[in-house]
Amino acid sequence: QVQLVESGGGLVQAGGSLRLSCIASGRTFGRYVMGWFRQAPGKEREFVAAINWTGDSTYYAGSMKGRFTISRDNAKNTMYLQMASLKPEDTAVYYCAAGVTFQVSVADRYDYWGQGTQVTVSS
Repeated sequence: QVQLVESGGGLVQAGGSLRLSCIASGRTFGRYVMGWFRQAPGKEREFVAAINWTGDSTYYAGSMKGRFTISRDNAKNTMYLQMASLKPEDTAVYYCAAGVTFQVSVADRYDYWGQGTQVTVSS
């Protein structure tokens, strides 16, 4: 079992930056692919980024590539999402997820989810 807790969300102006964190409980954190997803009001949950268990492979949705950076520290059981050049359309609840999957952009392939953290970008 893995429990995930996100933090770091908040209100930021367009063009600003935020760093989200996801802390995992359990000793097997390093075995999981970790991902970030987001969900805006009235929209489906969408893939943001993912990172493999070693941290040497990362994956991004097209609109986030170049602006967002995913990383993990297995010694701290923590994953991060550094977000830069934020836009109002990035406003959403951001969720971290853990799973054992090659389909890293598919939400249904993840086994564990955090409760989400709100990111609001003002124009």
